[in-house]
Amino acid sequence: MKSEPSTYSIDDLKRDGSTSWEGVRNYQARNFMRDSMKKGDGVLFYHSNAEPSGAAGVARVRKEGYPEKTAPWCMVDVEFAEKFQRFVSLDELKSKKELAGMMVTRRGSRLSVQPVQKAHFEIVLKMGRGK
Repeated sequence: MKSEPSTYSIDDLKRDGSTSWEGVRNYQARNFMRDSMKKGDGVLFYHSNAEPSGAAGVARVRKEGYPEKTAPWCMVDVEFAEKFQRFVSLDELKSKKELAGMMVTRRGSRLSVQPVQKAHFEIVLKMGRGK
């Protein structure tokens, strides 16, 4: 899940403990939230439109997709899991050949909610933990 750190950062989520992830106005991103995100799933928290952009930590799905007040949109609730010891920049993600298939590393990939394969998630987790 992408968020501009000036709008809502991993530090904001840590402070709040949990939040509703709403305001997604792209049908494909909405479908990922509604159909694929399950309670307990790990979520890479990505700072977008930042210098640099990249993975800042991990959240966890607290409540599966449910309708926003403005149909046809939906939201999920996420809770703070961890802030990475080491921020993982987009350039680092792109340079790691094992992450070549990761959606966020593709040119022009701008969705605010994107699926991540378990293997990719584990690699980014290790990178963020400095391993």
